[in-house]
Amino acid sequence: MTTLNVILSRTPTHLPQKRLVGPGEGGEVVRDLKVLSALIRSRYREGASIAVVARELGVAKSTVQRHVPVQERRDAAAAARQRHRNRAQTPYEKALRAQVVRLYGSGMPQQRVAATLGISVEAVVARLEPSQRRSKQEAARLAVEQQGELLPQEEIIARYVQGATMAELGRLYGVHPTTIRRRIPDDLIRPRGPAPQPRPRMQHQRTLVDEEVCRRYAAGESAHALAREFGVSTHTIRTRIPDTDWRTRPPEKIPVPSPRPARPRKGGVRMVLSLSDEEILARYRAGQSATVIGRAAGVDCRTILRRIPETERRTHLQAQQLNRPAPDVDADTIRALRARGLTWEAIGAEVGLSAKTVRARA
Repeated sequence: MTTLNVILSRTPTHLPQKRLVGPGEGGEVVRDLKVLSALIRSRYREGASIAVVARELGVAKSTVQRHVPVQERRDAAAAARQRHRNRAQTPYEKALRAQVVRLYGSGMPQQRVAATLGISVEAVVARLEPSQRRSKQEAARLAVEQQGELLPQEEIIARYVQGATMAELGRLYGVHPTTIRRRIPDDLIRPRGPAPQPRPRMQHQRTLVDEEVCRRYAAGESAHALAREFGVSTHTIRTRIPDTDWRTRPPEKIPVPSPRPARPRKGGVRMVLSLSDEEILARYRAGQSATVIGRAAGVDCRTILRRIPETERRTHLQAQQLNRPAPDVDADTIRALRARGLTWEAIGAEVGLSAKTVRARA
């Protein structure tokens, strides 16, 4: 009979059912917290882990941790660490660690060491000291070197001598062109770029004679015509001619645009209005705006303003007060309307002011 069955058989049936915990071992349902606590401590002291106890009793691991004393959990963790240290001192573990260090030190990557020894990559990493592990750059360089050692160097050299490029050989063997370059001797390296081809001579080319060039140039032929006949550049013809005989190119004349004819100004012409300047000024002084006067004269307000002297023109604030006079509403009237329960917006609509102005005057 298991420990769970023994505890269940000794538990009185008349105990109050405090909580439905879950199925125990054998399918029994543990309904009492005291029984559950005893089961957890018993299984934990037998050596089962917290996860195993939680899985057997159908509860969470946090529930198991609450029912196991803290000191017992600390002692179990310390014992587990000690077992791990003792395991590292066993002959098998020492031999395995030596094999991992030897294979990894020979240049073999971690994946290949794990496949050779039949263990995981994590186990290989755990058995290597931090100082023994290679960096990513060193591992990449070592992988390239190992891959390059497998390349057929003689075949690569033969293909390169036959005319294949390093880029083509790199694509053929699946490596970088620099790896191919390191496999080819320096004396066999071809210069970069296409081989220079001899420049074909034109059929009408002639042997360049300095005396003939100078004579024909002095007779009036151009350097360009001589260079085309002898199959050389114009600079070569220039070097054959003394500086005193060389004709310079006349300076190019920059065309000067003809001056545009001045348009006659139309000054002195003034628009004739239906209202005279005196009448416009009289209406403006009487309080009419330039817009109203312009509407009466059939012109724009700016035309009216040009007929009014600078000293007579009203400022923007004066024109605004004249065009939009504010109602004469005192503070007592606003307070009376406010006392009737009207809002600021309603008072402004009634007296012809904005709500902000009404609030400021109140």
